[in-house]
Amino acid sequence: MEISEIQVDGYEKVARCRDQASGLHALIAVHDTTLGPSLGGMRMLPYVSEDEALFDVLRLAKGMTYKSSVGETGLGGGKSVILGEPSKVKSRALFEAMGVFVDSLGGKYITAEDMNIGIPDLEIVRTKTRWVTGLSRESGSSGNPSPYTARGCFLGVQAVAEEVWGSKDVRGKHVLIQGVGAVGGRLAVLLAEAGAKVTICDINEARVKELAAKHGFAVIADDKHLDVACDIYSPCARGATLNDQTIPRLKCRAVAGAANNQLLDRRHGDEIKKRGIVYAPDYVINAGGIINVGVELLPGGYREEESLRRIERIPHNLKKVFEIAKRDGISTQDAADRLAIERIQAAKSAKSPAKAR
Repeated sequence: MEISEIQVDGYEKVARCRDQASGLHALIAVHDTTLGPSLGGMRMLPYVSEDEALFDVLRLAKGMTYKSSVGETGLGGGKSVILGEPSKVKSRALFEAMGVFVDSLGGKYITAEDMNIGIPDLEIVRTKTRWVTGLSRESGSSGNPSPYTARGCFLGVQAVAEEVWGSKDVRGKHVLIQGVGAVGGRLAVLLAEAGAKVTICDINEARVKELAAKHGFAVIADDKHLDVACDIYSPCARGATLNDQTIPRLKCRAVAGAANNQLLDRRHGDEIKKRGIVYAPDYVINAGGIINVGVELLPGGYREEESLRRIERIPHNLKKVFEIAKRDGISTQDAADRLAIERIQAAKSAKSPAKAR
């Protein structure tokens, strides 16, 4: 096994692992640990090159720093990626080697689930390192984070409703949810229980039919969903769906959903602002999952009641973002970044020798 460091400005540590015996080719990026050890999921994708994988892991690690900062998780930001087609390269030996790689950072990076990586994979990683979160409840971990992400998003939608209409009551509000997987489907149920009118769509038509039959949701074809007028548009599946083609088609007062990396480019936050649409930055509203996982690392281990208490902060953090955006005349995406950076800088100042004196 060969582990080598890649120098990247602005990142505390970026490492590469090549293991000929198992076929592992992986990268770990630690962006910032000012607020605590870096935590971020492990994903596996058939990247066309290491450069593409490096671009992805750096972007994701930085995003985790900001998500954890705004979410007040007491953690920093990191991420790991494994290069390869999951159906072809997954093996016990590969994940054992990945565990050794994670362990080589000595706890500076803590891993969890992400794209194409499930609990069975992480259980193997766990045999070689203790720096793994998000495993089963039976193993003393926090289990599936989806219900907690959905809960946080529901509270966030209420905060958005209060920002737009002066009340967090969503009764009668029409919410269009694109993507009804584990998070989006649960969010749809929570909103319907609170009295919202819910319309759903997904590329998985069977999933849509199942939820509609069970809960009575209205349904729209996925490729036509942007033609639907609604109060709140909630993207809960693919990233980069807010772009030059889709933003002009939005027929809503607010965007509030669970999908990661909703903006194709930072400037799209400004485009949404120009249209008078309130945007809940994705990493602020969807922080419930990382908050839940972070509770595993507290003294005494995981406690669900503490997780739920911390998830209740999401509306407060969204309100802070809205305040900063209005105060400084910037997009809510820029405001969220500003809040994250302010909290990191405050922590750095508190730790500095001059402050200690």
